[in-house]
Amino acid sequence: MNFHVITLFPEMISSYTDVSIIGRAQKNNLIKVNTLNLRDFSLDKHKKVDDRSYGGGPGMVMYAEPILNAINSIKIKTNKKTEQKIKVIIFAPAGKEFTNTYAKNLTKKYSDVILICGRYEGIDARLKKILKTNKKYEVEEVSIGDYVLTGGEIPALTVIDATARQIEGVLGKSESLEESRNASSELYTRPEILEYKIGKENKTFRVPKVLLSGNHKDIEEWRDKKDNKK
Repeated sequence: MNFHVITLFPEMISSYTDVSIIGRAQKNNLIKVNTLNLRDFSLDKHKKVDDRSYGGGPGMVMYAEPILNAINSIKIKTNKKTEQKIKVIIFAPAGKEFTNTYAKNLTKKYSDVILICGRYEGIDARLKKILKTNKKYEVEEVSIGDYVLTGGEIPALTVIDATARQIEGVLGKSESLEESRNASSELYTRPEILEYKIGKENKTFRVPKVLLSGNHKDIEEWRDKKDNKK
């Protein structure tokens, strides 16, 4: 699966996607993260990508043209058998909620996902209208939560991470999908007895006895009860 990230700050993307599980997945050719610096596609000699909003208002609005140029530069190998369309995601606070189900659907329906990272007050509304006229693109505004961020880079990384881990082989033998097992926030490890000084007094924190019993049925029931109390 290929992720194409259009951003003003490519280093924010690569610093995360080049390491750990996502970095390993790229080395194993399971996914590819292609980062495009939006300023490289600016029509202005000073690489300007934004301007004041028509009608007034605070802040600056990003041009549509550089983003369209960046999208047109992306070389995508189309599969004539599956005829998979290209998903274009524009991040917006009022967009469709990004969920784990959404991530799974991306892996099933698309081989390429273009992630547009907005900045400032947003992007010229004509971008979405223009993209929707091209039938090879499926365009959608997406939100990762009911809050506003300074840019779309964090949402883009969220989509990449959550989607990539749904692809077979991305998670190694030591990792597994939390949604496919009985995950719990009540997890413990060594030492069995942990001492920690609080103020002048040493406090002792022990691993619950049931987790030391070796009885898997009792352990699962205990974790279920703990999680259901939340």
